[in-house]
Amino acid sequence: LNSQAHNIAFANNATDAYSRALSAVPLKEGDTILTTRNDYVSNIISFLQLQKKRNIHIELAENGEDGAVDVQSMADLIAKKQPKLVAVTHVPTSSGLVQDVTAIGALCAAADTWYLVDACQSVGQLPVDVQAIQCDFLSATGRKFLRGPRGTGFLYVSDKALKAGLEPLFLDLHSAEWLGPQQYRAVESAKRFEIWERNYGLILGLKSAVDYFLKEDVQLISQRIIQLAQLLREKLAQFPSLQVMEKGPAKSGIVTVKVAAHEPIPFQKALLAERINTSLIYQEGARFDLAQNDAAWVSRMSLHYYNTEAEIRQLIQVLESILENV
Repeated sequence: LNSQAHNIAFANNATDAYSRALSAVPLKEGDTILTTRNDYVSNIISFLQLQKKRNIHIELAENGEDGAVDVQSMADLIAKKQPKLVAVTHVPTSSGLVQDVTAIGALCAAADTWYLVDACQSVGQLPVDVQAIQCDFLSATGRKFLRGPRGTGFLYVSDKALKAGLEPLFLDLHSAEWLGPQQYRAVESAKRFEIWERNYGLILGLKSAVDYFLKEDVQLISQRIIQLAQLLREKLAQFPSLQVMEKGPAKSGIVTVKVAAHEPIPFQKALLAERINTSLIYQEGARFDLAQNDAAWVSRMSLHYYNTEAEIRQLIQVLESILENV
């Protein structure tokens, strides 16, 4: 991440890390959160909860032609609405888009606006540099592309946020010191975003995954994943009943397709019967993204560098059989 150890806090998962960061932002009644139409469903629900409980305003930036957030729209809304927080998902869970979190970070730095990045889908498959992004918080999971155990995640907290005294809503004896009957002090590092009780076996599993990852070159990992994903998209585009959802030049290893004349569960089970693992994204999990593409659901196919061209050919052969039997 191009970070220091004191800026990293262990979390139980990416949403746990994200929620702790969100709770630390000094939002007051009438403040604005500026986000995108491609943010993760749990993040949006949290924003709506803040809207309900604290009368926080939510602003959505427009998308560009490629489906990712339009940076100029973000710039215009930052100038017009002066949001207290800008929150952006680097790679959405519902598509293989890669949003320009670095350009948005420059806007936030210039406006002195708190900046929270959800990197759940990008850490482990793309280079992620918090200094280049200029974010105040960045949340990630240990599983997915980093391939650590479920039940692990972590949060990056900038020195700016630490020095400003930002702290999560609830601290405990690990994240703060009880100085007196009416006084406490949060620890100086990002450990203030941790809690005392944790699963040390999972932490060791996460450490093993990180050690394994660091033996490789992240640039080569990213190149390989993107190369495989591009090959898959090209082959999927040959099917008239499939619509590849990703547009534009910046794409990740997540490939999503809209499937005509098929129900989601039978489609997924047909692939699973051939030992091909995919996942389903429904519109209720990505309302802005899928609604604008008139998709009730999409099939998500996630590639990693250990996948092969032969496995892609196998997937295509299986899809030919499934799609013929409508």
